[in-house]
Amino acid sequence: MPLSSVNLQGQHILVTRPQQQSGTLITLIEQHGGQAIAFPTLEIVPVINDSLKQQLKNLKAYQWLIFISANAVNFAVAANNGKIEPFTQLKIAAVGKATEKALENVGLTVDLVPKTGFNSEALLATDVFLQVKEQRILIVRGEGGREILAQALRERGAMVDYLEVYQRIMPVAKAKTAAVLTALQQGQIDMIIITSGQILQNLLLLLEKHRTLLFNIRLVVVSERIEQLAKSLGFKHIVVSSPDDRAILNTMVMLINGEDSGRRTN
Repeated sequence: MPLSSVNLQGQHILVTRPQQQSGTLITLIEQHGGQAIAFPTLEIVPVINDSLKQQLKNLKAYQWLIFISANAVNFAVAANNGKIEPFTQLKIAAVGKATEKALENVGLTVDLVPKTGFNSEALLATDVFLQVKEQRILIVRGEGGREILAQALRERGAMVDYLEVYQRIMPVAKAKTAAVLTALQQGQIDMIIITSGQILQNLLLLLEKHRTLLFNIRLVVVSERIEQLAKSLGFKHIVVSSPDDRAILNTMVMLINGEDSGRRTN
């Protein structure tokens, strides 16, 4: 669908991404006739400790660096005082296109990114990571991420460590929460954008007393894994979109027009 034909028809859309990641999507919503309600339910902050600094000094011990997200890229470079030279000495893999772009933006060459898929499973299916016996691999991520990638690589004979460069916390914004509660009670939220499971769970925690109202609002999520979580929590109208901002925009428009833009749970 050409973006020039996109019209969100004044829909009130709750954007729950971290503040530093929501700007483009909010701009797209507002440029195409929607009203974006910024309500970050997750904040990304750096990890700062001596262990991290020591790991950054020992990058030469690894054959591969795997970056899990754009956040992993940006916080890793920041933790290394903005210097990218130590990272250039290793082969670099990115889980998805957004991570690849973040690496290119800081001047790093990406040696491997899955041709299809935006997750750890897609990376594990590549020929390179099917044969990793006795290789040393460093996974750059946030604290408390999924374990499937490291577990599978270890089962294939690799020696895997983590470089955890950021952590996720719940923002404290009582005034913003009160405003969203009012909009929710008055039926002024038409759609909610969810881009991670933790964002979804934090949303329910922040609006705990009114979660039953949330369950009837259309939910746009960016993976089947989040869809299954949302379904188990009680959400009734869920559609899966690709994670790209423009894909999310088109998904919302298709929902408004009554089109089935993805697999929906009713």
